Amino acid sequence: MSAVGLSAAIQRRWYGSRPILALVPLAGIYGGVVAARRWAYRRGWLSSERVDRPVLVIGNISVGGSGKTPLTLAVIERARTLGLRPGVVSRGYGGRAAAYPLDVRPDTPAAQAGDEPVLIAQRSGVAVVVAPDRVAAARYLIDHHDVDLIIADDGLQHYRLQRDAEIAVVDARRGYGNRRLLPAGPLREPLARLARVDLECVQGPGQDFWLEPGEARCLADGRTVSLDGFRGQRVHAVAGIGEPARFFDMLEAVGLDVIRHAAPDHYRYAADDLDFADDRPVLMTEKDAVKCLSFRQLNLWAIPVTPCLSPDCADALDALLRRLVDY
Repeated sequence: MSAVGLSAAIQRRWYGSRPILALVPLAGIYGGVVAARRWAYRRGWLSSERVDRPVLVIGNISVGGSGKTPLTLAVIERARTLGLRPGVVSRGYGGRAAAYPLDVRPDTPAAQAGDEPVLIAQRSGVAVVVAPDRVAAARYLIDHHDVDLIIADDGLQHYRLQRDAEIAVVDARRGYGNRRLLPAGPLREPLARLARVDLECVQGPGQDFWLEPGEARCLADGRTVSLDGFRGQRVHAVAGIGEPARFFDMLEAVGLDVIRHAAPDHYRYAADDLDFADDRPVLMTEKDAVKCLSFRQLNLWAIPVTPCLSPDCADALDALLRRLVDY
């Protein structure tokens, strides 16, 4: 079985009603380790550090896609609307730099910074710094950029960096699956962890926020076309994200005839991966596209998504941000 097939099979059990029984004891061991680690931070046996700016962590307690990066972009825009100067820190998963902390620019290779930090830098224009040690990333951000709010993209479980507020993101369709801890289920931490976050934001139609597709952008020459332009023809759709089906479903919802190609999250593409032996358009997420810009193929198209906030969610985010700046 391929890595994609194995991942899909495991996730079907995670988001089904019954876990794989052989994994339940391992989940108990994992839960004990998580609880012990959390207790050690609370007692001061493991050190956590505060930096000289308020810190807002946006993450999740489950594995896989939930819309965390789009919500991060929405929070950045809300913060700017309130007159704040936000910056972002991230682990930079999927990237490997020669030295850390790494200042991420819109043209920084995703192989160095990771796909999500590059995407955030491109879409938002704010300062983005990555490092495996988020404390070091936050201090670098403060020392080298004019920021008054630090947003940690992911890192809900990175307790070494003290935080002033937390937002947990969850996908409405998948929820928390079978509600079991890894590896029997998708949870990184028990559901009780949600009682300690400041906001829980649900992503999906009619929920706290949802994602709307924008115009397709050609990777080779930058031109844009409406998705309507792809109707009436079959297209390849490529997604190496936490939940590829969400991208495929979004394209089909606007009337496209999609051939689905799922890849593991953060997959690093080679040009041959996108050669499907025909001239059909290949549509991909922006997160995938930042790793494919060098291919310069005219049939490769990035599909951006815009996060749309419900009025209640927008109000809650604004209230949280105002509380942080008064910190």
